[in-house]
Amino acid sequence: MSIRINKEKCVGCGRCIDACPGNLLELAEGKADIRIPEDCWGCTSCMKYCSQSALEYYLGADLGGRGAVMTIEKEKDIYNWKIHMPGGETKVISVNRKNANQY
Repeated sequence: MSIRINKEKCVGCGRCIDACPGNLLELAEGKADIRIPEDCWGCTSCMKYCSQSALEYYLGADLGGRGAVMTIEKEKDIYNWKIHMPGGETKVISVNRKNANQY
């Protein structure tokens, strides 16, 4: 599984559920939950719609992340992808979504 839900941050708005292309998320006890964790594609669509940064993408060794966790925070048109390393270091990749696909 690549996506984890931080239940402490989740407010149960359901935006991530609507965004999931695999229909893998549901509300359980007022919080988002993954129905079948091993079926998660890791596409990060749900993360982009979460206003609370409650969804985390686990970057395991197979992805070169050595156990890091990635979250996303939005500031208007900027997506700040934050990579939280196991040792406590945080790296930030900022992407302007309006021109992200321009070549």
